[in-house]
Formats: sequence, C-alpha cells, structure tokens
Amino acid sequence: MADKTRYTIFRTKWGFFGLAASEHGLLRTHLPLPDSKKVKSRLLKDLSEARPDQSLLKPLQKQIIAYFRGKFVDFATAPTDLDGLPPFTRDVLATCRKTPPGHTLTYSQLAAKLGKPRAARAVGNALAKNPIPLIIPCHRVLRTDGSLGGFSAPGGTKTKRKLLDLERQVQDACKTT
Repeated sequence: MADKTRYTIFRTKWGFFGLAASEHGLLRTHLPLPDSKKVKSRLLKDLSEARPDQSLLKPLQKQIIAYFRGKFVDFATAPTDLDGLPPFTRDVLATCRKTPPGHTLTYSQLAAKLGKPRAARAVGNALAKNPIPLIIPCHRVLRTDGSLGGFSAPGGTKTKRKLLDLERQVQDACKTT
C-alpha cells in the first residue's frame, strides 16, 4: 500500500493542511498549522513511501479551503480508507462521521448509537486515534456535561473550540439567509 500512497499539503486560511491517501481513500489528514514542514512530518509519520501529488483529491482540497473560509461544507462523501484500524474504532469513526456540521453529540450518545451504551470511555479512546480529523468530525463529540472533553489534534481543546465556533457561525449565517 505504501508505494501507492500519495500526499499533499496546501494552504488554508488557518494554515497548512495535509492529506495522505491510498488508492481507496484518505488515510490521514492533518489540521492546519503555520509551518508546512511540521504538517508534512506529522502527516507522513510511518508513511515514508508516500509520494507528493498536488492534484490529490483536488475537489476535497477546495472544500477544505472553503470550510476554513467559513463556508458550509459537508465532508460526508469524501473517500476514506480505514482498513488498518480495529473494527470497533472503524465503527466509532463511521458513526461519528454521520454527525452533521453545526451539530454535536456526547461520547455517551455516540456509544448508544453503536449499541454499546456503557462504552463512552472506549468511544473517547477510539476518537483520540482518529487519523482523519475534520473529515471524520471527532471535534463534534462532547462530554455529557457539555464541556469539550479531549482533543488529540494539535492545539488540543483550543482547536476543538475554534472548529465548533466556526461551524456554529456558518450554521447561524445559513439560517439568516
């Protein structure tokens, strides 16, 4: 698979964003950072055979750029490749992905949707390993008390809050037009 893996790093309003994909879909994304070299290093960890391809998933690149400009974007149809992950993690990520932009749910609610109502902690652990943040919107999952909980992406909960605020602003703007 590694010899078929491609990647790209491109500029968004928030910084440089990274995508890595197999021929089947996204393997990884990296949320924006100001330094493209850091994005590349983190994106390609354990993907040393990946080759650069600026045209990789170009329509998705345009959607991501629009998202960080404050446009409504739903990434639900972006191709993903989660084959290397354990079944429970794949199930958590697939269920999380169904959370629409501008909406949130709790770790407990996500566990219940999986038919495992007592697995909130395991759900949180699976989300912490999400290799495709933004496309699989783990930032939309909160603690039962409404607090942010964790966020393993760069910037931690500050980034999670910023993503949620952006989505609420976009949703509010859509309601007024």
